[in-house]
Amino acid sequence: MNFIFFIILGAIILDFLIGSLSAILNIRYLKTDLPEGLEDVYDIEEYRTSQEYTRTQLRFSLVVSFWKIGILLIFWFAGGFNYLDQMVRGIGVSDVWTGVAFMVVLSIINTLSSIPFDLYGIFVIEEKFGFNKTTYSVYILDKIKVTLISAVIGIPMLIGILYFFENTGAMSWLYVWLFVIFVSFSIQVIAPVWIMPIFNKFTPLEAGELRNAIIGYVDKVKFTYSNIYIIDGSRRSAHSNAFFTGFGKTKRIALFDTLMDQLSTDEIVSVIAHEVGHNKKGHILMGMVLSIVHIGIMLFLLSLMLENRSLFDAFFMEEPSIYASIVFFALLFTPVDLVISPILQWISRRNEYQADDWAIATIADGENLVSGLKKLAAKNLANLSPHPMFVMLNYSHPPLLDRIKSMRFQITR
Repeated sequence: MNFIFFIILGAIILDFLIGSLSAILNIRYLKTDLPEGLEDVYDIEEYRTSQEYTRTQLRFSLVVSFWKIGILLIFWFAGGFNYLDQMVRGIGVSDVWTGVAFMVVLSIINTLSSIPFDLYGIFVIEEKFGFNKTTYSVYILDKIKVTLISAVIGIPMLIGILYFFENTGAMSWLYVWLFVIFVSFSIQVIAPVWIMPIFNKFTPLEAGELRNAIIGYVDKVKFTYSNIYIIDGSRRSAHSNAFFTGFGKTKRIALFDTLMDQLSTDEIVSVIAHEVGHNKKGHILMGMVLSIVHIGIMLFLLSLMLENRSLFDAFFMEEPSIYASIVFFALLFTPVDLVISPILQWISRRNEYQADDWAIATIADGENLVSGLKKLAAKNLANLSPHPMFVMLNYSHPPLLDRIKSMRFQITR
């Protein structure tokens, strides 16, 4: 045990305690009465159901967090990393392929340990509150698809990362950074056409009132896209969503079929307007730049810790390696993430306000966005009174009441 051991252990425990505290505070912060200004979102019985849904999810998240940290610490203290390392070294292949085997086994362990919680979350909690539409056969098929896609994309990417770190010297982090940027951008381009349709059916929106309304709006604000699609989201869940995906000729407007059943035409257009706002305000580009910078900083710091003997002693490892350095650095980076994550969440919430402002300024009646968001909150059993600490740590979107207050200010200006 050394100083790095205690830094990593302390950071992991601190992360767990902060997350648990925020969840507990969020449970205790649930209000008996509907917040002023949101009285029309739920009736009393629906409000109680939404609170029970929030309470159930948070308690379940505490169990999952406790399980994950427990499994990690047991595996760590029992010398699991070293045992696995010695096992894959015994295969007798190159360092790159040894690293691939090491990380693949860790991924399998993580996936298998998570499956019971996935099943409980989907087929017990989501089922209880009327959201689950997934069958066991669909769940199993999805897992198989994810595994195959992860192998097809992830293994070559991992080979490339390990190859550059093993063979390109002091500037290896820069080569890895450029390689990761290229792969990530390529996935963004091909995902709407080749990957997402593997899981969901994309059906072009039929001609009619809704399509005409959407086209009229996006033409007015000069937003380019390839087509408008309906996704069969109801095949898995009653939750709803709308988003843009892809770049250039692969850019798509995607609407969940559940959204079609929940909102009026004008409300759907207002949701589309909000998503267009993200594009027009440069949020998508900003997110890409922040992600690229974040990855670059992490890779540079990682390059300083590659095969650091103290880092390997902290994990009871007999032999250093590039591949294990990557895994251990991810854990060492935990205290930095504790600081970075709330900042990124704040930026995301600020962007949501700006996208709301864009929508209010460009649609015929801003109240359509207000009513649309209220309906979506009700249909998704949203928590109307989250604790500020939980919002700071976990919310990429502002709480509904804060968004409505901001929108109403814009509407009355």
